[in-house]
Amino acid sequence: MKLTNEELKKYYYGAYSFKETDDGYLQAYQYTDAQMDYFREVSDFWYERCYASTSKTIEFITEATKVSFDYKIVWIGSLDSFEVAVDGIVTQIVYVKDIDKEGKIEFDLPVGSKQVIIYLPADATVVIKDFEVNAEIDKVIKNAKVLWLGDSITQGYGPLRSSCTYVSVANRILNYDIINQGIGGYVYDKKSLMKMDGYNPDKLIVSLGTNQFGCETMVDIEEYYERLFEIYGKDIPVLCIIPIWRGDVENGEPTLIKFCENLKKIVARYSNIQMVEGWKLVPHLPEYFLDNLHPNQLGAEVYGRNLVAEIQKLGF
Repeated sequence: MKLTNEELKKYYYGAYSFKETDDGYLQAYQYTDAQMDYFREVSDFWYERCYASTSKTIEFITEATKVSFDYKIVWIGSLDSFEVAVDGIVTQIVYVKDIDKEGKIEFDLPVGSKQVIIYLPADATVVIKDFEVNAEIDKVIKNAKVLWLGDSITQGYGPLRSSCTYVSVANRILNYDIINQGIGGYVYDKKSLMKMDGYNPDKLIVSLGTNQFGCETMVDIEEYYERLFEIYGKDIPVLCIIPIWRGDVENGEPTLIKFCENLKKIVARYSNIQMVEGWKLVPHLPEYFLDNLHPNQLGAEVYGRNLVAEIQKLGF
């Protein structure tokens, strides 16, 4: 059974909108056109990453034993992967470094009914078409609709595996219907927050601050939260993840700790914001990081699972 692009949208998660390219590929976007225009104006680094296939998945329930699709890689930030997970366990990995920029990917699936998640590369822009599966497929049932805001760690740089970003690890357990607006180099920038017509999340998760921990003032952070609530209302539940450890800056810990304490004071003003101490989620050891800044595969696994435990403890 070959799905049209319109049919594929029913099983495609992580997108705010879709467009079809001139050569028939389906491209998914997590930002509005106005947000992408803003990134183009202010930062080439942000702009090229705002198109990435961050936390985008194709998910369904099926008895199929084979699934395939044509792909084209439009932009590459880092060499991570396409992956398939069956009932929560990754069964196949196709690394970007091992394939052409355009081609076909085929995954074999075990016999019997199962839930399938296909992860697209987190730090690359990928378009797909001619999605084909050899049995009927059904939609999965998702939990809360969540908008996730963050920087490169949230976008997924570090593990070099699309299913192993901390967001992917956490969401295999939480089963949120997410849009991930994490973007490399991102900071608390209120101008990038814009109304997303037709999109009304149930909750927000904010994981920012790593890229501005040395700032002299917290005004940008204060204005960011004010703008956030202008858009989504002051009653929407928000989880603020305080920045995690970074050991890539000499003598940076005292400055980061000071920033985190000031951030806590800001979020404490809002009754709808709950807080998680990122500082305690990942061991402060090089073994857990790609570069003493971005968690590697092990660090992201620990981060994601510890975050879920905190979310469940808070009842968020």
